[in-house]
This record gives sequence, C-alpha cells and structure tokens, in this order.
Amino acid sequence: MENTQARKDEKLGTAPLGKLILSLALPAVAAQLVNVLYNIVDRMYIGHIPEVGSVALTGIGVCFPILTLIAAFSAFIGAGGAPLAAIQLGKKNREGAEKILGNGFTVLLGLSVILTIFFYIFKEPLLYKFGASNDTIVYAMEYLNIYLIGTVFVQLALGLNMFITSQGQAKIAMLSVLIGAIINIVLDPILIFGFNMGVKGAALATIISQACSAIWVLAFLFSKRSGIRIRVENMKPDWKVIGAIAALGVSPFIMQATESLISITLNSGLQRYGGDLYVGSMTILQSVMQLVVIPVMGLTQGTQPIISFNYGAGNKERVKKAFSVILITCVTLTTFCCVMTMVFPTMFAKMFTPNEELIALVGKVLPIYMGGIWIFGVQMACQSAFMGMGQAKISLFLALLRKVFLLIPMAIILPKFFGVTGIYYSEPIADIIAALVTGTLFLLNFKKILAKA
Repeated sequence: MENTQARKDEKLGTAPLGKLILSLALPAVAAQLVNVLYNIVDRMYIGHIPEVGSVALTGIGVCFPILTLIAAFSAFIGAGGAPLAAIQLGKKNREGAEKILGNGFTVLLGLSVILTIFFYIFKEPLLYKFGASNDTIVYAMEYLNIYLIGTVFVQLALGLNMFITSQGQAKIAMLSVLIGAIINIVLDPILIFGFNMGVKGAALATIISQACSAIWVLAFLFSKRSGIRIRVENMKPDWKVIGAIAALGVSPFIMQATESLISITLNSGLQRYGGDLYVGSMTILQSVMQLVVIPVMGLTQGTQPIISFNYGAGNKERVKKAFSVILITCVTLTTFCCVMTMVFPTMFAKMFTPNEELIALVGKVLPIYMGGIWIFGVQMACQSAFMGMGQAKISLFLALLRKVFLLIPMAIILPKFFGVTGIYYSEPIADIIAALVTGTLFLLNFKKILAKA
C-alpha cells in the first residue's frame, strides 16, 4: 500500500505536466461546476414557482450571505490544511500530513455546532439587515430553518474534500460532489413542485444531497484507499497544527467570508436605492458570477497540489511551468465568459426567472457587473500559486484587497453620486484594480519565494 501511494505521489513530480494537469484539473473543474449547482439549481426552480417565484427568489438571495459564511468556514480548514498536507507529502512525511487531516476533521466538527446554534438564534434580525423586506422574509426563513440542520454536512463535504484533491485523487473528489449534486437536481422538482413544499423543498433537497456527499468523503478518508487517512489518534487537537492550518486558511476564509459581507453591502444598498426588484437582480448576477468563477477555482484547486508538491520537493522549474499553464488557462476562460455575458445577458436572466421586468433589468446591468471579469483570471492564478507555496501573508492581503479595500467602499460611495447603477459598477472596477495589483506583486515576489524551496 505504501509503495503504491508513493508512486501516486511521485506522479505529481514526474508525470508529463500537460497530461497531469488535465487529469487533476478536469475532475476538479467538473466538481466545482457541479458543486455550484447546489444553490443555482435551487434558484432556477424557485424562480419559476407560479405567482410567487420572483419574490421567493429574492428571499433566497438574502440568505446568500449566511450560506457563504458557512461555506467559508469549511474553506478555512480545507483550503488551509490541504496545501500543508500536500507539502508534507512532497517531503515524504505522511505522518505529518495525516496529523493535519485529523486535526482539520476535529475543527470542522466543532465549527458545525457553533455555526448552527449561532445562526438559529440570530437568523431573523440578520436577514433583515441583509436586505430582506416584509414580503421576502417569510421565504428566507423557510429556507434557512431547514438548511441550517445540514450545516455539519456542508462543513465535512466541502472541507474534507480538499484533502482528497491534495493527494492527487481528483476523480474521487469529483465523485463526492457529483453524487450530491445529482441527488439535489433529482429531488428539487420532486420536493418543490411534486410535494408542493416550495422553498422548504429546495432546502431539504440540498441538505439530503450534502449528507450523501459527506458520507462519501468520510468513507474514503477512513479507508485504506486514501493516501492519508483520518485516524483517531490524530483527531486530538494539536494547537500548533491548528495554528498552521488557520494561518494559511485565513486567506481563503476571508475570500469567501467577504463574499458574505459583499452580499450584505450590495443587497442593502440595492434595497435602499432600488427595492426588491433590484435585490432580485443581484441574486441572478451573483449566480452568473458563480458560474464563471467557480470552474476557474476548480482549475486552480486541481493544479494546486502540483505546485505544493513540487515546491516542497524543491523542483522549481516544474513549479514555474505549472503556474504558466494555470495563468494562460484562467485568463482564457474568464475572457470567454466575459464576452458571453456581454453578448447574451438576457439568456442568463431567463435561466432564473420568467418575470419580464426582472429579465429586462438583468439584461441591462449584467454586462456592467461582469465588465472586469476578463482580467480576474490573473488574480485567481497568482493567488492560487501563492497558496500552493504556503505564502499565507501575501494571500491574506490579496483576499482583503479586492473585497474589503476596494469593492465594499465603492459599493457604498458610488451610489451616492450615480444612484443604484453605481452599485453595479463597483464590481468591475474592483476586479480590474485587484488583478493588476496581484499580478504586479507576483512578478516582484515569485523568484524570491522559489529561492526558499
């Protein structure tokens, strides 16, 4: 078993790079695409509920900050621990990698309990602050009351799956997401329309599917098929290990957690300057943004183990080549997606709603909102490489830059001068500035970081 796994590990350092990246990235991209369907399929079905679809869709949209924050905590541990585990594998320290995995599992369980209790207590006042109105709060509460029951499944399915990818087991990681997504897609119409459960059915379908994904992930990581396994002796908290995970994980956590803060800022501003229709438009815009960004995240996550392993092994040239491929591919994908949203904005709107007024609004503002996504591939590729090489401080700064230092202030300031349209313009401006700064920092620091390998 050890020899077999050692050979799998060595492929990260010796296999032909193009073929290796495809074998790791394609399943990861598929997994991320499928994963985003959890929420997007819910929104598509909910938006088409007769008579109340557009109002219900807006209600689900104001839940987005809470759903994002829950997922952010899974990234805090998964995206923080998985690269560290891969680096240890590159150093042939399997025991160290399993120690990281075991502690990550324990922390995820603890976070699940804390998050569930917190949001059950404060959900209603939070939803009002996030842009809910008296018309939409009932749908938001119905969805969240059920969704929160499955918090532990979300934490384990998303957080631990990254440890599967870090071993180079991208197909297994893809299957864990695929199983849940298929179940969700099948159950959604049955529960929403067949059993006439509406938004409650969408939430129930989601937690059942996430539970199935979590069971699959745990079954693999406890089995002999996994290169690094969850072992009881490694589950005892080691604060040094947890501190290292947290130090690297704080960057992806902030990246996702600030998505929650962004949703709050945008939705509350849109409610103030526009009303429910504009909040509903943002639900669709953020869904389209996910369709673009999440696959690119899958690409970077799939290739990150190559960078981490080879950085740990001191193979500098292979790190450089892997990054070049990631950069070119990311920019190509984001540019293509930018063009599609510019040319066919109403096509995307019709995926989520039959409401003609909402379709017209999205057709007008989607090209604005997505106007900077073409260069965003630079930020994602560079930030992923920083993460892969264990550069926590730089990753943290870049995570804060785009969202906290740029997007949120502009979303507050611009509408004071340009009205509700200013909120939509804040996104592309932040994307372009952040990508240029990230690319510059990468050029200045890449050689210095490699020299330490």
